[in-house]
Amino acid sequence: MMDFKLLETQYKSELLESVIPFWLNRSQDTEFGGYFTCLDREGNIYDTDKFIWLQARQVWMFSMLYNRVEKRQEWLDCAVQGAEFLKKNGHDGNFNWYFSLTREGNPLVEPYNIFSYTFATMAFGQLSLATGNKEYAKIAKRTFDIILTKQDNPKGKWSKASNGTRSLKGFSLPMILCNLAMEVEHLLDNDYLKQVTDECIHEILEVFMRPELGGLIVENVNSDGSLSDTFDGRLMNPGHAIEAMWFIMDLGVRLNRPELIEKAVETTLKTVEYGWDKEYGGIFYFMDRKGVPPQQLEWDQKLWWVHLETLISLLKGYKLTGSQECLEWFEKVHEYTWNHFKDPDHPEWWGYLNRQGEVLLDLKGGKWKGCFHVPRGLYQCWTTIELINSERR
Repeated sequence: MMDFKLLETQYKSELLESVIPFWLNRSQDTEFGGYFTCLDREGNIYDTDKFIWLQARQVWMFSMLYNRVEKRQEWLDCAVQGAEFLKKNGHDGNFNWYFSLTREGNPLVEPYNIFSYTFATMAFGQLSLATGNKEYAKIAKRTFDIILTKQDNPKGKWSKASNGTRSLKGFSLPMILCNLAMEVEHLLDNDYLKQVTDECIHEILEVFMRPELGGLIVENVNSDGSLSDTFDGRLMNPGHAIEAMWFIMDLGVRLNRPELIEKAVETTLKTVEYGWDKEYGGIFYFMDRKGVPPQQLEWDQKLWWVHLETLISLLKGYKLTGSQECLEWFEKVHEYTWNHFKDPDHPEWWGYLNRQGEVLLDLKGGKWKGCFHVPRGLYQCWTTIELINSERR
């Protein structure tokens, strides 16, 4: 049986004494603003391009810690300087958020990806709570409104798909939106919030969750909601599905809808069982629902975010329902994650392992990995364990 007192200390100290100081001290660009995210094992900068996803996620992270953990001025200063860099350089003037910038803030890649918008919304929404700055709140609300207009065609004119031949819709957007709506609920009226969350819950649990697949979630469906027997239509992403389930659990708590929590816990358990590598341990990155070769050559890699999101969902599932199966799986995933992703000699965690669990890239940050999944995962696990411990007293 796991010692939850020790677990609470383990997750909290890793977050506050190792991971957050790494990003605070290593990533800030004191000359041009914003953050370096391409950091090697020891935290040295190996590339200076700035990716909007990761810039915004770091603003959110330090704002969130300031709001929910402790009013540390250095955390707020870190968030504000990153937000000011984004406000000045991150969009085209109409809040169409670029994908990437040079170090100095010149646009490199056009705003083809809607997730630049979603993370900008999260960043400025959280920072508006920390500062009371109405301009930050306005940026978050304006960007959120743009996201809702782009739901049916997230990439707009930058989409590579030819119109009318194979119209698919993806799971990523409703998944992100159900979390995003709660992030900016202080900026939305209640009717608007209810409409958005109801739509997201419907899409996740009734469109992408498939009874004919035993309740598993697919990444893409045809525009009419039917399954597509194509590379994209067969694609399974266990990490995405499991991450969405803790969003649904949080919504279940927020809306006082226990049936959402039960469904999310059930789906988490089915998905981790489905995605677990029975030979080497860990959770596969991509899978094909028919078991044929996936399109993604990196399908069998083990990624940091997949395992951290799984830890969150399993812990929340245990806390909210008392599921022993959640606890047993949490112990298994916890052991794998801490033994394989945590660097024993330097701060922060590795992101990319091969199927056997060996480090593929010893970077601590890059184009996709920044100050987000590791610290958010540690924070969510720590605070959930804290609640479990307080209920046991």
